[in-house]
Amino acid sequence: MDTLEGMKRTHHSGLLRKENAGEDVALCGWVSRRRDHGGLIFVDLRDRSGLLQIVFDAAAMGEDAFHKAESIRSEYVLAVKGKVRARDAETVNPNMETGEIEVVVSELRILNKAKTPPFYIQDGVDVDETVRMKYRYLDLRRPEMQANIILRHKVAKVMRDFFDANGFLEIETPMLCKSTPEGARDFLVPSRLNPGEFYALPQSPQIFKQILQVAGFEKYFQIVRCFRDEDLRADRQPEFTQLDIEMSFMSEEEILTLMEEMIKDLFEKTIGKTVETPLLRMSWDDAMDNYGSDKPDLRFDMKLMDISEYVKGSDFKVFNDVLAKNGQVKCIKVDGYANIPRRELDGLVEFVKIYGAKGLAWIQYSEEGVKSPFKKFYSDEVFENIAKATNSKTGDLLLVVADQRLTVAAALGALRCEMAKRLNLIDPDKLCFLWIVDFPMYEYSEEEKRWKAMHHPFTAPRDEDIEFLLTDPGKVKAKAYDMVLNGVEIGGGSLRIYQDELQAKVFESLGLTKEEAHTKFGFMMDAFEYGAPPHGGIAFGLDRLVMIMAKRNSIRDVIAFPKNQSARDVMSDAPSPVDDKQLRELSIKTALKKKA
Repeated sequence: MDTLEGMKRTHHSGLLRKENAGEDVALCGWVSRRRDHGGLIFVDLRDRSGLLQIVFDAAAMGEDAFHKAESIRSEYVLAVKGKVRARDAETVNPNMETGEIEVVVSELRILNKAKTPPFYIQDGVDVDETVRMKYRYLDLRRPEMQANIILRHKVAKVMRDFFDANGFLEIETPMLCKSTPEGARDFLVPSRLNPGEFYALPQSPQIFKQILQVAGFEKYFQIVRCFRDEDLRADRQPEFTQLDIEMSFMSEEEILTLMEEMIKDLFEKTIGKTVETPLLRMSWDDAMDNYGSDKPDLRFDMKLMDISEYVKGSDFKVFNDVLAKNGQVKCIKVDGYANIPRRELDGLVEFVKIYGAKGLAWIQYSEEGVKSPFKKFYSDEVFENIAKATNSKTGDLLLVVADQRLTVAAALGALRCEMAKRLNLIDPDKLCFLWIVDFPMYEYSEEEKRWKAMHHPFTAPRDEDIEFLLTDPGKVKAKAYDMVLNGVEIGGGSLRIYQDELQAKVFESLGLTKEEAHTKFGFMMDAFEYGAPPHGGIAFGLDRLVMIMAKRNSIRDVIAFPKNQSARDVMSDAPSPVDDKQLRELSIKTALKKKA
């Protein structure tokens, strides 16, 4: 096998252009494609910068050297020397950035051979994701995957430059932390030096970044790894990366404006997209009532509409029972879809049940008249009034859910997005940013029969709502804000509680005794007794952000080495068992029986 000894690469293949014609070059890379034309062998050489056609000519390089070239196969690693020449007009390849040139090889070195890959190293491969993840090192060779990772690098670089220019310091926080089980499950790490005790991997640097404000650093940021032991989906991973930010002596308005400037700078410098600022702002109540989601996708309309007043007081028990319990009857309008097949309607009934709805009704304003499963319970005038209220015309379809407010919102909000996808109403090139503000401070857990923090227990309540913290928590709004892009929450934050009396009251409202609060957050509460400044911050999900920028459907496509849906790394086979000696060193005994 050859070596690189004495040969130094002069150029990256994908960066050569017609202006380089006549130059002597040395290139390195992988064989992407090989075509043997008898006496002429054409190879597309691939490196990180792209593809370039190189030519092995038997007449020019001699029989022995050409025979060596005949042994080349896909994914062999090569180093070559040669001369750049312009292609004839009829042989120019307009589909390649380097399609106007080729390199005629004078010296070939085969640095390494390769087995036949389990899938083609090219864009758009039709192969099971499990296979791609098992051979991730091959998947990452594909140009589209390399483009995703390169974009991720550029995003992080622009972020760092922006915050450095605005006076922020990048400060690292610990990976081994105290477990504070509020929110998702912690990943626990046993301590060998402290038997029976555990660290937790951080779900976020929340406490530490607030303490950095107490320490007087004023402007902190970090691109940081975070960990949550939760069920996975397309936009979740057990380990993920976030842009974490905290700052002192700044108002909510100043924070939101600065974040808008960062996003504008980021999108212009990485993908050449202009973001119009200031961003739209919408209250949590308006988002839930109009779109059924606190992260609404505004690339299409289809708002939720309340028709409760038109259907009350009838003999239709379903609606009456819901309205008697202060529920809602709401709908979405799907323009021109009154002729929806019955089997699709039946499928939509099952779809909304996933989101807690007990069922789905509908009104079809068809050419033959109104069709609805509850038509016999109402007069024609009622359906006419509903049509006027919803601006429905002949050919339109109303999909109706009756239930409690949040159930209606969840079901119709999801159905709204599902219908938009089915009918291709979403422009994939459109960017719709907005801020969601005025979040509830708390959400009630029916399972635990107690109020829980909607964000985290360090979020500040609105000043005018502090009096309700202990008497009527459901009335309290928070100084919280989320940035949403195309139906995805890309960032969330808040102004923080910085006075220990108020923090103690919030802990009390969550059912934490002083002892419990001190056990979980004692070092933070102690720090606040030494002069904490007013402060606030935000964290952006870097993986989700890059996923949207790269127009991918899963964050697994923008993470170099992701876990699968079962939280496994199928390439390295992690997690895996460890031997008894390691467990004994950590004072751990497992309750699981060993496999035979």
